[in-house]
Amino acid sequence: MASFATAGKVFPRAPSRLNRRERRRLFVGLAFISPWIVGFLVFTLWPIVVSLYYSFTQFSLFTPPTWVGLANYHELFFVDDKFYITLYNTLYFALLAIPASIAGAFVMALALNVRLPEVAFYRGIYFMPTIVPVVASAVVWSWILNPQWGLLNAFLRLLGINGPPWIGSPVWSKPSLVIMAVWGVGSEMVIYLAALQEIPVSYYEAAALDGASWWHKTFRITLPLITPVVFFHLVTSLIWAFQYFTEAYVMTGGGPANSTLFYALYLYRNAFVYLKMGYASAMAWILFIVVISATIVIQRTSSRWVYYEGER
Repeated sequence: MASFATAGKVFPRAPSRLNRRERRRLFVGLAFISPWIVGFLVFTLWPIVVSLYYSFTQFSLFTPPTWVGLANYHELFFVDDKFYITLYNTLYFALLAIPASIAGAFVMALALNVRLPEVAFYRGIYFMPTIVPVVASAVVWSWILNPQWGLLNAFLRLLGINGPPWIGSPVWSKPSLVIMAVWGVGSEMVIYLAALQEIPVSYYEAAALDGASWWHKTFRITLPLITPVVFFHLVTSLIWAFQYFTEAYVMTGGGPANSTLFYALYLYRNAFVYLKMGYASAMAWILFIVVISATIVIQRTSSRWVYYEGER
């Protein structure tokens, strides 16, 4: 903002009005992005606002909403036992899947960060699961993890190992889905690979001259320099884990014994099976509060472990 001086004092100058040419350019710019603005207002912002109102109502698709105040939230926290089951399943899955996916993507990127003629082929192989449709991959993994005739247990039997029941057991169902989640981290692997290739080679050369081992290079140079990518992966994985739905819906339907009844799956049932739209809206807002709170905590603590080049 411009300023002018009077008697040794500096006062901010009032912002000048847009001239005719600037107003025309602003109008043209808004006209070009108007489809996005209209789409955002109609299909994103309006449903969000309406869902907040519906969360305080009893509403189905066939009856008008009836105001019930905090009754939906009271039922969730004090009446509905499945609410806490879904929270437990989702947190359990998140605590397993998020570290496993971060470690899996990082290890794959390290293994593929080499200069060999055939490395491009292997990068394509590891990235391929990402382009497979989620429903198709869930159907294939249902066959692989089948306790009786699944491919994985058949391979273990060749080794003389009696494989676990996988998705047929309440104990092994969530670890089975974690294995599938790690299988599909090809896109994150590409991001880690790009970050690894941005690290200057001179850092490793200097460390080698000082006698640093591979272990010290990895944990003293590589990991600190790719922490921004780890931070990005952590936040996106957190949001993904709390919205985990398709694989559980296709492979287990929430079973066995509600062991894979995740929060998003239960929200879907309340909305489109039981037609309790107000109840589902309350669940959606609780999910939003949980996710945004966890994201804020991660953001606030990131300054302690995320290193951005150029900052001191």
